[in-house]
Amino acid sequence: MKTLVIGASENPERYSNKAIRALLSHNHEVVAIGLREGVVEGISFNSEKKAFENIDTVTLYVGPKNQPEYYDYILNLKPRRVIFNPGTENPEFTDKLLAAGINPEIACTLVLLATSQF
Repeated sequence: MKTLVIGASENPERYSNKAIRALLSHNHEVVAIGLREGVVEGISFNSEKKAFENIDTVTLYVGPKNQPEYYDYILNLKPRRVIFNPGTENPEFTDKLLAAGINPEIACTLVLLATSQF
C-alpha cells in the first residue's frame, strides 16, 4: 500500500516526520509533499504536486485553511481513503471526498500504526 504524506517536514519533532518514519518501519511504501524541499529516511519531497500512481492512503498534516489548494489534487489521485490527523479535520473537504467515493477518516496515523489498524 502506498501512502502519501502531505505536510512533510524534516523536523523530527513534527508529526508528519514521525509518520513517515513509522510508516517505513511498518513496511509501507511512502511518498511525500512538503512546504519546502527535504528528505526523511531517504524519502525526498518538495512542494510539487506530483501525479503519484496507486496511492491507497493520503495522510494530512496540513491545517484546514491550507487544504483547499490540495482538494483537486487529492481527488484526482483517487486514493481509497484520506486520514485527517488531529488538527486537520475539515467538514468541507470531508463532504467532497464522500461525494467522490473516497473514505475520509478522522484518526491519527501514528495511533493506527501502533495499534495495527492502519
